[in-house]
Order: sequence, then structure tokens, then C-alpha cells
Amino acid sequence: MSPAFPVGSFAYSHGLEQAVAAGEVTTSDALAAWLGDVLTLGAGRADAILLACALRAEDAASLAATARALAASRERWDETIAQGRAFAEAATATGTPVDPLPFPVAVGVAARGLGLPAEQVIGVYLHAFASNLVSAAVRFVPLGQAEGQRVLSGLHAMIETVASEAAGQGADDIASFVPRGDLAAMRHETMDVRIFRT
Repeated sequence: MSPAFPVGSFAYSHGLEQAVAAGEVTTSDALAAWLGDVLTLGAGRADAILLACALRAEDAASLAATARALAASRERWDETIAQGRAFAEAATATGTPVDPLPFPVAVGVAARGLGLPAEQVIGVYLHAFASNLVSAAVRFVPLGQAEGQRVLSGLHAMIETVASEAAGQGADDIASFVPRGDLAAMRHETMDVRIFRT
């Protein structure tokens, strides 16, 4: 989950760019609340559960279909597919063959052989997800680097909780309810000028 691993996460804001442009996220507190909702009620939690299922060697094709169905907008679909494809290519090039799958499923499949606790793998995945969005906010809100790190640090306990819960859950436990985030992602598709792909 290193930023140096070439999955292109830096190009995605998960709808955050639209939320900032609309004036919904303009402070570090607003960013923390927005990210907290995404992590606990939205794609963060859903991805964590999909990753947990993939780690348990559940059917990757079925999990991939679920991941695609959970994408609330075209851009979010592109985001998980493109990052998953890039992750699979990079993992395969480094000796861990992975089929191109939606991002959390590809990570779960690749991490099966590591022998690490599910909570740890999921926690690292969620930290990278949150870190990328904080980085986007630092550039676009703008926030200072120190303020961005304060927000990220404040999310650590939440990330640990989501990772711990997700490790024991299955696909039937996935639910998502972050309407402002989903609407921001949909509206991002029609922004005239934008920096991020989503």
C-alpha cells in the first residue's frame, strides 16, 4: 500500500473534489467528518469487507461482481477497476500473480499468502485510502501538511475499528449509506474543470 506502488491512487478524490468545490468540505473538521462517514458508512467499510472475504479465499469472481455493483457512480466504478487493474499488473510484475479485479478484491487475493492477520491488512488498506484522500484535500481545500496529518491521525482509531469489525464479516454484511458522498461523486462527472479523475 506504499504510495510508490504504481496504482495511481493520487489521481482519485472519491468525489471529494466536488464536495470541496461545492463548499461542503472547507476545513479540517469538515474533512474529518466527511472521511469518517466514508470510512464507517460507505466505500471504506464496504471495501474492507470485500478485502476480508478475498483474504478468506472466497470466490474472487463473485466478490468482483459485488464490488462493481456497489459502485454508486460511473467514476467510482472506474476508480475501483482502474486501481485494481494497476495493482494486479504491479503485483504480477513483482512475483505475485493477480488477475485484474476491483481494487479491494485484488489486494485481498494478493495478500492471502502473506500470513498476516486480516485486521492488519485491512487496516493498512484503509489507512492508504484515507491518506490518499487527505492528500487530495491538502492540495485542493487547501490545508497545510500538518493539518492534514492531524486529520489522518484522528482517523486511526476509526480505521482500526472498521478493520477489526470487517475482518469477521461477509458480503451479506455490506451496507452503504453516504448519500452526500455518492452525490458528490456523481456531480464530479459533470464538473467543467477538475484536477482529479473522480
